[in-house]
Amino acid sequence: MAVDLFAGIPVKDYATALAWYERLLGSPPTYVASDTEAVWELAEHRSLFVEHRPDRAGRAMHTVFVDDFDSRVAAIAERGLEPVTRETYPNGVRKAGYRDPDGNEIEFGGAPR
Repeated sequence: MAVDLFAGIPVKDYATALAWYERLLGSPPTYVASDTEAVWELAEHRSLFVEHRPDRAGRAMHTVFVDDFDSRVAAIAERGLEPVTRETYPNGVRKAGYRDPDGNEIEFGGAPR
């Protein structure tokens, strides 16, 4: 079974969100779908998109599990964004959470060290 994932993030101010997500993800969008929607392909068939939808802004909650957790969090910090939350579960899984200007929650998770 083939699966594609498009995880959406509603935002109030598209231009502000676009700049913030470029800093968080470390690149411009993979493609711009329209004047109000931009898409980043995080891995094959797995995408994150921001869309101007002010009535729904601030309600997204996404966790992206990565194999390069430490270097990713460090690279994001070099681009001027720090996690607002950090957590290590009893099994050693780690998580760093970020909040965009609208309050949407984007977290990165990583395997135990």
